[in-house]
Amino acid sequence: MTPLVVENVSKSFKQGSRSVQALASVSLRVAEGQFLAIMGASGSGKSTLLHLMAGLAPPDSGRILINDQDISHMSDRQLTLFRRQNIGLVFQAFNLIPTLSAWENVALPLMLDRKAAASLDGKVDQLLQTFNLTDRRDHRPDVMSGGEQQRVAIARALIADPAVVLADEPTGNLDSANSKSICELLRDLCAIHGKTIVMVTHEPSVAAYAQEVAVMKDGHLIDRFPTPQTSTTTDLALRYQESLKTATT
Repeated sequence: MTPLVVENVSKSFKQGSRSVQALASVSLRVAEGQFLAIMGASGSGKSTLLHLMAGLAPPDSGRILINDQDISHMSDRQLTLFRRQNIGLVFQAFNLIPTLSAWENVALPLMLDRKAAASLDGKVDQLLQTFNLTDRRDHRPDVMSGGEQQRVAIARALIADPAVVLADEPTGNLDSANSKSICELLRDLCAIHGKTIVMVTHEPSVAAYAQEVAVMKDGHLIDRFPTPQTSTTTDLALRYQESLKTATT
């Protein structure tokens, strides 16, 4: 079973009286346990693609399958329930609930499924320990650093053991040290724990932690290459720029 399949997906948006095509017949597959980075300039369609994969917006055409389930035509209620159980989401802005503790933020997806809080203790505490957050268990987001908040957000994304984790610019609000820590965490979740991860970024230094890079330009998927071909961040940046230069969309 392939955790994530995108087949000929297109999406347009209205801007005043004109229609802007954000995605044009994009197809990709992400294997189980793979870490894929999607790169592209602002307006390339990378975040739109991620939002469609997350079921946050429907495609105009094509289909998206998560664990062989087509989410393209699910109702809002069906999507909400499916996403909670099968898709882990990590955002640039963390999106933690400010009135909840770290423990409560991590447990929230299962609590929304009406799982008793007492039954979650072991699972939540294990994730907090894995991410070095045990001493922040009862702290609210406003007293945690940006790196700590993002680790809480990643733990929350993993609590339901989803088929795929989708991360939208997860280091965008972090300094270089915390960015490196989050990138290493995502890499290890894939390499050690077999998690399937798709991450959107415009930073070569971040994409270098993934196993593969997919390049977006003007709504098209124009290239896809493994990162082992690039020994340094500079090499990856050059490979990315070469993809943009040689692409015909």
